[in-house]
Amino acid sequence: MSKYILSLDVGTQSIKALVFDLKGRIIQSKKVAIQAYTSPKPGWAEQDARYFWRKLCEACKAVMSTDPKLFSQLKGAAITTQRCTLINVDKNGNPLRQAIVWPDQRRIKDFKPVRGIMSLAFKLIGMQETVRFAQGESEINWLNAHQPDIMEKTHKFLFLSGYLIYRLTGDFIDSYAAQVGYIPFDYKNCTWCKKGDWKWQAFPIDKDKLPDLAPPAAELGRISQKAAGQTGLPAGLRLIAAGSDKTCEFLGSGCISPESGGISFGTTATVGTYIKRYVEVIPFIPPYPSAIPGIYNTEFQIYRGFWLVSWFKKEFAKLEVNTALKQGVAPETLFDRFLDEAPPGSLGLVLQPTWSPGVKIPGPEAKGAIIGFGDAHTRAHLYRAIIEGLCYGLKSGSLMIEKRSNVKLKEIRASGGGAQSSRTLQITADIFNLPVLKSHTHETSALGAAIDAAVGLGCFSTFEQAIKDMTYTEKTYEPDADHVDIYNELYHKVYKHIYARLKPYYQMIREITSYPD
Repeated sequence: MSKYILSLDVGTQSIKALVFDLKGRIIQSKKVAIQAYTSPKPGWAEQDARYFWRKLCEACKAVMSTDPKLFSQLKGAAITTQRCTLINVDKNGNPLRQAIVWPDQRRIKDFKPVRGIMSLAFKLIGMQETVRFAQGESEINWLNAHQPDIMEKTHKFLFLSGYLIYRLTGDFIDSYAAQVGYIPFDYKNCTWCKKGDWKWQAFPIDKDKLPDLAPPAAELGRISQKAAGQTGLPAGLRLIAAGSDKTCEFLGSGCISPESGGISFGTTATVGTYIKRYVEVIPFIPPYPSAIPGIYNTEFQIYRGFWLVSWFKKEFAKLEVNTALKQGVAPETLFDRFLDEAPPGSLGLVLQPTWSPGVKIPGPEAKGAIIGFGDAHTRAHLYRAIIEGLCYGLKSGSLMIEKRSNVKLKEIRASGGGAQSSRTLQITADIFNLPVLKSHTHETSALGAAIDAAVGLGCFSTFEQAIKDMTYTEKTYEPDADHVDIYNELYHKVYKHIYARLKPYYQMIREITSYPD
C-alpha cells in the first residue's frame, strides 16, 4: 500500500532525500554534502549543473537502500531547491555552461535601460536606480553581454528546480512557486509577463526559451525509465510541484495565517507571511508565489543572514572548530555558550547586518556596521550581537510587512539551521516580543514540499487539513519581560537609526573605494 511521500531538498550545503508519512514524520532520510560552488573569478559562484544531478541521484539511492519496502510504498514525490541558481540547456537538456549559483556577485553596467512611459514613471517615483540595480544583477543581461553565443544556443533557461525536474521527468516544466529572480515573471498573476511588459526590456529573453509553469500541488510528470535507472526511484512515480526552499519552509512550519510570521534562519535570513492579497512590502519588490496556489509570500530578506555565523566561525572560533572536530559535532552547536556568557543587549554592542547590497532596502551602497565597542567586550558579546542584529533586522522587516498588509503578527514560526538553537529562539521571542513556535522537525523545507505532494496526490482535500495533520509545534518560547524592555529600547533608540545615519558614509566609501561596485 502506498503511504509515503519522498521529498527532495536541494540546498546550498547539501542535498537531502527524506521519506515522510502522512503525519509529517520522517521515516527515512539521507543527506549528501555538496560543494556549494567554485569561484573561477573573484565574486563569481558557479557549479556544474550535472554535479547537482549526480548528488541528487546519490541521495535517492542512499535513502532507497535503507529499506527495500520503501520502493513499493512511495505514493509520490516533490522537489524543493535553493533559489536563483540558473542553468542554460540545449534541446536535449545538456548544460551549455556552468550553473550560476545564487551567491554569485557578478554585475553588468552596460545594458539597455528601460524606455518609454515606464522609464518616466520610475524616475518620477524615485525607483530608477532600483530598476537599474536589478538590471545590473540580472544573469540574463550578463549572459547577453558576455556570452551571447550561449544565449543564442540556449533552448531553455532554467532555475535549478526546472533543470532537476527535467532530469527526473524529461519535461521542461517547473513550479511557478520556484520562480524567484531577475526574470520576466509576473509575480501577481504567477505566470510569464504579457507582451509589452517592461520586464521584457529589463531582462530580454525569448519567451520560448522559458519553461512551462505549473501551480503547486499539480503533477509535473512521472519519473522516467532513464531517471529511475540513475536514481533508484520507481519508474512512473508521480512528481508533484512544490516551491522554492523558503516558501516550502513557511508551509512546513505551519505558517498559513497572515498573523503568523515565518522566520527562516538560513544563509539568507528572511521573515514573511502567507497572504491572499498581492502586497508589495517595498514598492516594486513583489511578494513571491507561495507553495499554496492563490496565496502570496510577503518577504523581507537579509542577504547573507546566517552567513554571519559562518564568518564568525572562520574568523573568531578556531578553538570551537577544533573542539567540534574532536567531538564529531558541528561547531555551531558549541556557540550557544557564547549566548549564555553575554547578557541581553551584549553590553551595548549593536550589529547592523546589511553586509551585502540590495535592490532597495538596503540599497546598492549597503555595508554592515558594529557600534558600541568597549574593552569589556569579548567574542561572546560579538556572537550574541550577531544573533541580536539579525533579529533586529528581521523585526524591522516584520514591522514593514505589518504596516503594508495592515495585519499584526501574533506569533513567529521559526525554521532553518539557526532554529535548532534554543537560545537563538529565546532571543527571537524577546526581540519580537512574540511567542516563537519551534516545529517538530527542522526539516521544514522538505516537509513543505511533502505537504504539497500530499495534497496533489489526493491524500488530503485541502491544505488546511494537510497542515493540521502533518505539522505540529514541539515547543513554544515566550518573551522574557525584562529582556523585552532592554531590546525594545536598543531597537527603537539605536538600531533603527543606524542605517539612515551611516548611509551617506556608505555612499562615500563606495565612491572612494568602488566597494561594493
